[in-house]
Amino acid sequence: MARKGSKEKIRQFLLANIGRIIESHEIQAAADGAVQYSRRLRELREQEGWPILSHLDSADLKPGQYLLKEKPPEKQDVVFKSAISARLRAAVLDRNGFTCQMCGLTPGDIDPSTGRKVRLHIGHIVDRSHGGKDEISNLRALCSTCNQGAKNITAEKPSIIWLLTQIRRAGIEEQRSVYEWLRKKFGGES
Repeated sequence: MARKGSKEKIRQFLLANIGRIIESHEIQAAADGAVQYSRRLRELREQEGWPILSHLDSADLKPGQYLLKEKPPEKQDVVFKSAISARLRAAVLDRNGFTCQMCGLTPGDIDPSTGRKVRLHIGHIVDRSHGGKDEISNLRALCSTCNQGAKNITAEKPSIIWLLTQIRRAGIEEQRSVYEWLRKKFGGES
């Protein structure tokens, strides 16, 4: 008898719970504790068109809650997009200084949102679903938190003029924090 993978287990669990708000721990338990359950949910949403809602889609849901509103579309021949090559990924990370282009965290930093060490991903500036391409000019380094939150909705990174304007508008304590962060990042003297 063939062993079911975590994605298939999640698929069956969701089908048995259409219309019910489900907590992330329930999904993880259904997948026998698989830590990549959120990736499997994204695959079901993006690659198979399942109408799975999260707190990013509905104000009725809290973080960690999901809802399969209705029966998903019949299974189709799924065409998987090729992954970004290791060479392109390395070029993007190098160009971006191994730094999240939204929040400025780097690998090894502790993400204040999750309490875990930061891992960088490659994200699209203009998402594929909006016509964005897998080319270096349309890719940027993002931490896990920013990559999940940015999904399909974020604009290009801010211009230097906009960024300087925001820093100038900030209070002195915020400006000092920016200075300290830049000094620490680039190794300037105090």
